[in-house]
Amino acid sequence: MVKTEFLVIGAGISGLSFAGRINSDDYIICEADSEIGGYCKTIQQDGFTWDYSGHFFHFKRPDIEQYLLDHMKDQKIFRVEKETKIYWGNNWIDFPFQKNIHQLPKQDFIDCIYGLNFRPKIEPKNFKEMLYSKFGEGISEKFLIPYNEKLYATNLENLDQNAMGRFFPYADTDQIIKNFKEPDNNSYNNTFTYPEGGAIQYVEALAKNVDAEKIFLNERIISIDLKQKIATTNHRKINYQHLVSSAPLTKLAEITNLECNRNYFSYNKVLVFNVGFDKKGIEKMHWAYFPQRDICFYRVGFYDNIMAQDRLSMYVEIGLSSTDELSNAMINEYKDQILLDLQKVGLVSDHKLVSWHSIVMDPAYVHITQDSIKETQHIKNILQNYNAHSIGRYGSWTYCSIEDNIIEAWELADNFNVLL
Repeated sequence: MVKTEFLVIGAGISGLSFAGRINSDDYIICEADSEIGGYCKTIQQDGFTWDYSGHFFHFKRPDIEQYLLDHMKDQKIFRVEKETKIYWGNNWIDFPFQKNIHQLPKQDFIDCIYGLNFRPKIEPKNFKEMLYSKFGEGISEKFLIPYNEKLYATNLENLDQNAMGRFFPYADTDQIIKNFKEPDNNSYNNTFTYPEGGAIQYVEALAKNVDAEKIFLNERIISIDLKQKIATTNHRKINYQHLVSSAPLTKLAEITNLECNRNYFSYNKVLVFNVGFDKKGIEKMHWAYFPQRDICFYRVGFYDNIMAQDRLSMYVEIGLSSTDELSNAMINEYKDQILLDLQKVGLVSDHKLVSWHSIVMDPAYVHITQDSIKETQHIKNILQNYNAHSIGRYGSWTYCSIEDNIIEAWELADNFNVLL
């Protein structure tokens, strides 16, 4: 049996951040996949650089950004002032929708401003009611509800009113009206950085502080005895002192035999297509939103506009239920549909598709509810009694940025470092 002080499950952003920060050489990282990175992987194909999905990095803490950049000095870094749009009525308007309703056709604008002024005065109990109470019927039903239902692949009544936290672009009535004359579409990610080699460069930057010989790929954790502190993998048994996991909380509960109410932990899948064409497309735009229910995708992004390339290179995202099955034939059908819908919205015309790739993110976006929040905390409290810690977007069953994952992992490591 192998012994280690720290057993880390997952070689993604969270696991690598923890291992690179801890003041101990006695750790093992078990990664079920054949590569490090989790969902933050990059594909190089036919001259195109694509990620598993759009990972454009924005930072609240300059020290974290500088730390990562210092570890990728061989990379050209693109610094971008974002330009994001919404497709509406065969045209484009600025994002966020609620601050740019004055760009809508007259009747749509009237509907939105009327609904904003006469919005229901209720104490919201879920995400959908929050939208109505803050923005009224017009803004909610024209964009916020259909777009987010495509994103989450669920009825918004199922989500907590604060399900998106600081990532939701809130705006009060004064801000909305002021934006009519003095445009201010600032949000948490006004600027972002992106390395020429793709998002995997951030992963590899974190991995530079990790002993590569202590990362074990294709090693899946099958079961964990929390009392004995023994993990069984598909290759061996590992006796640990402390466990740090970034696996989905439901999976961790399953392999540790902890009771949890699975009904509280719903989520969606996202089918991501990366598509490359033979020539340039629309200029300047970095990503765009599509609330229309007759368009299969909810968001697309443009790698070529970020990296100043001369061929249209995109990611395209489709939200699906967690129960949706995807055969190869179905994925090809979706690919054909996105090509038709890209033509419908004017993003491609006589372009020739020269390369494509798809990935299913499962899970993708977790559905945050009051029940999931309470059950998550309950499970994490039990785990901590056994020197086990569940971190990361899926380990904490939350909505957060990659920077948030780094901060959480570093803070956990620093708590241990005080004791080491």
